[in-house]
Amino acid sequence: MTNIPENLQNATIVILGASSGFGKGVAFKLAKEGANVVVAARRIDLLDELVRDIKAEGGNALAVQTDVSEQEGIRNLAQKSVDAFGRIDVWINNVGVGALGYFWEIPLDVHERVVDVNLSGLIYGAHTALNQFIKQKGGTLVNVGSIDSEVPLALQNTYAATKAAVLSLSRSLNEELRLSGNDEHIHVATIMPWAVDTPWWTHAANYTGHAPRMAAMDDPDLVVDAIVKACTNPREEMPVGIKAHASNIFHQIFPDLTERMSASLAKRESNKAVSAPHTQGTLFEPMEEGRGIDGGIRARMKKEDTA
Repeated sequence: MTNIPENLQNATIVILGASSGFGKGVAFKLAKEGANVVVAARRIDLLDELVRDIKAEGGNALAVQTDVSEQEGIRNLAQKSVDAFGRIDVWINNVGVGALGYFWEIPLDVHERVVDVNLSGLIYGAHTALNQFIKQKGGTLVNVGSIDSEVPLALQNTYAATKAAVLSLSRSLNEELRLSGNDEHIHVATIMPWAVDTPWWTHAANYTGHAPRMAAMDDPDLVVDAIVKACTNPREEMPVGIKAHASNIFHQIFPDLTERMSASLAKRESNKAVSAPHTQGTLFEPMEEGRGIDGGIRARMKKEDTA
């Protein structure tokens, strides 16, 4: 591969979904590597706080309030990034909201919003980034998918469908870059983690009747490190961690069995949790809760399992 920086010193990296979870963790690590980080999300107060923390440690960062489901917002994000730093070397499409529950019990407007953010929002970001990369003759697009991109999961129906679309899009984009002769200097990677303990679970719409949880959650640092690695060593498919790798391989060999086992696991885990009212989460409006990188879900699960 060519035109991929060996280090991230002075590289300009746009990070969507940076107010918490993976995005926040990635912003800190990339800034420590010397990158110029442009952090984007709806919660501008958290972005401003993140920028202050990064600058206090000697890093360089810019906050741009952005709703990924709005095309104009994505164009504004790209323009402000170029205005500030001259180019965009890496665009991290860290977009993903969830809706938990049986498909028919989740309202249609919630399904629609999941698609608007997870697929339309990612497409807006990819389209904007690739046009910038073609213009400047280089760049890396990192799409954050999920193990759901390969293994559909019950009770995460539309979320899983959008994440499958993310991987399919990434594959198509890499082929089109090859056909157009741009594959030597522009690359598309897809990150595919297992369930991870981030505020995603607190922010998800939830119609299961129980607080969200999943077995054997990974630590967010595992995925943060994989996203950082993708900035300098992008690959089309990047399962993260032993569980994601094993699930991916097992599904290729025994697809029906894997889907049944995964579905049963998801339902069993949901039933273990404390009761919780139906909620739209942060799909339509941001919330105060869930401001960190870690979501605190494993701590709650431990209490539930010993109660």
